[in-house]
Amino acid sequence: MRKRTQSRECALKILYQAELTRRKIGVAAEIFWNEFETIDEPVHNFSERLTSGIETNIEAIDHKISEHATNWQLKRMAVIDRNILRIGVFELLYTTDIPPKVTINEAVELAKKYGDLESSKFVNGILDKIHKLDVAPEDKK
Repeated sequence: MRKRTQSRECALKILYQAELTRRKIGVAAEIFWNEFETIDEPVHNFSERLTSGIETNIEAIDHKISEHATNWQLKRMAVIDRNILRIGVFELLYTTDIPPKVTINEAVELAKKYGDLESSKFVNGILDKIHKLDVAPEDKK
């Protein structure tokens, strides 16, 4: 498994744990890493970049998801789907070293692995909208 793919899986597990235990993301991350026996430093570093970035920008990220999730309230989404979307939106809006197509593909793969039967389509649809309406227009300037 590629290191960034593994990092995204770790980030998803941290976000999931934080939400279920109602802990801050940073606290959930600390608990997660303390319980992990061995992990490559690049995997840990990229995962930390994702989770700390999401924690810092959670309100803006959630607003962006809500804005593009037509007829869906954020709190009514499946926890896994919501957190996969958070990772994807963070990468789309706050990173410059990850191509949008890679971000969307990785999120769809996470949804296929951890979500239900419709999760991958749901995640793909929302991230694709955000990419086309909020990210791609900036690329054309």
